[in-house]
Amino acid sequence: MIAVPRLHVVTDDLVLGRTDFLPVARALLEAGGDALALHVRGPRTDGRTIYELVHELVTREQSGGHVFVNDRVDVALTAGAAGIHLGQRSLSVAGTRALVGSTACVGISVHDAREARAASQDGADYAFVGTLHATPSHEGHGGRGPELLTEVAELANGLLLLGIGGVTPERVPPVLRAGGHGVAVIRGVWGASDPVRAVGEYLSVLEGRPSSTGDSN
Repeated sequence: MIAVPRLHVVTDDLVLGRTDFLPVARALLEAGGDALALHVRGPRTDGRTIYELVHELVTREQSGGHVFVNDRVDVALTAGAAGIHLGQRSLSVAGTRALVGSTACVGISVHDAREARAASQDGADYAFVGTLHATPSHEGHGGRGPELLTEVAELANGLLLLGIGGVTPERVPPVLRAGGHGVAVIRGVWGASDPVRAVGEYLSVLEGRPSSTGDSN
């Protein structure tokens, strides 16, 4: 099983429908290397399309990055994805682990310490914790800030935590100080004028390297 990357770039249905999705996704995988996980997530996208996209992208893992699939354990297994990410309404972590064994990285989204503790007990490798800051995808729900990560970390039993929800490069350091292993983003990369440069900005902060100003909001 791979080590859990520190930067997770997640898609949604609109991103998967972009005409430039595959070339941009390939570029992100190559730019991010082992520090990046590209999550193919499309709640309203049909399974065949997700499979075809994942199958196409998995070949890029030879030159960098790791392809994860959200929710669709069947697609992850058949396409050979490196990781599977679950929601609270997906197949359980324990059930997924029984199917994939120790070969794939398994993560789950959590919203409080109780869910994180359960994920750790069930054998998850990591968890997304959010929402940290308000985002368009969660209208009407204000973020709880990095303090949520601190609360979750107290009961996570060493589970690797990644902050999600409106995390810009400038907001990464507080996430790390709160106990985060890394961050997960959607618009911070896909909404940037130069997604590859945006990935570089995030990785610079995550890895403690000097960072130039980039368009990553």
